[in-house]
Amino acid sequence: MDRQIGGIHHVTAIARDPQRNVDFYTGVLGLRLVKKTVNFDDPGTYHFYYGDEQGHPGTILTFFPWPMARLGSHGAGQATVTSFSVPEGSLGWWIEHLDRFGIDHEAPRPRFDEEVLTLRDPDGLLLELVARAGDDRKPWEGGPVPAEHAVRGFEGVTLTEWNPQITSEVLTGLLGFRRTGELGDRIRFDAGGGTRVDVIGSPSAPRGVGAAGTVHHVAWRTPDDAQQRAWHEELLRRGFHVSPILDRQYFHSIYFREPGGVLFEIATDPPGFTKDEPVETLGSDLKLPPWLETERQRIESILPRIEVGEKVGGTA
Repeated sequence: MDRQIGGIHHVTAIARDPQRNVDFYTGVLGLRLVKKTVNFDDPGTYHFYYGDEQGHPGTILTFFPWPMARLGSHGAGQATVTSFSVPEGSLGWWIEHLDRFGIDHEAPRPRFDEEVLTLRDPDGLLLELVARAGDDRKPWEGGPVPAEHAVRGFEGVTLTEWNPQITSEVLTGLLGFRRTGELGDRIRFDAGGGTRVDVIGSPSAPRGVGAAGTVHHVAWRTPDDAQQRAWHEELLRRGFHVSPILDRQYFHSIYFREPGGVLFEIATDPPGFTKDEPVETLGSDLKLPPWLETERQRIESILPRIEVGEKVGGTA
């Protein structure tokens, strides 16, 4: 059967203070907290999902906030930048908005056919706001950012690699991405669904250290369980160490590392975040998978209380 990747499904990163993380992504970037659950492998820790109104694939940034985590470092073998799409002409508004909250950022700069504004979140995670024409995805209109300037979803991710060629071969030869351009040490690939991947070749870069302020993994979209099973079989056939298919409640997942070291996931679009909450109240309550419900009282006693508002913590 045909195996298809429909672009980026989600990006998962590591944070420290959970309240500061919520404050920044809802109050500054204007994303919606669409699911508040726990790390299924470490249920004493939150797992936050941010996205558009319904948390559509291609808009979802997720975090494991470990309050005692050390800061990581960016380098080779990592997804080093996460980029969001904003409307063309909106970066002037974003500069004023970020300045109002005291968020450090760089001056906008051109790149390919886009304009890019770089900033960091409170733990030092590198983010970009990328302004270009043609993104007709509907933003979440219930947040603090006016709809005409609001984030539309992911623009793409940037991978930093010692050997960009071997990673490029996986992107094109396995995942079916299309190479679309080159700018200095940056190679661009169309990942589908309006998203892209940039691979930066940096043979002298230090190896990245995964911890707070770094991306844990990048997930690619597949439309259903049948195609995911086909991907699982193909990865095994090609000699990749791939995880079993895992039930993440809101999607099903498999994980593998590309040769440069970046952890990839292939995640199904369904069942989605409205599986256990209506759209109107997404992210309001702590949601646990059935196998953790008997532990709810203990888990809730461990987790710090979280409020969604517009307060913003300082940067790392």
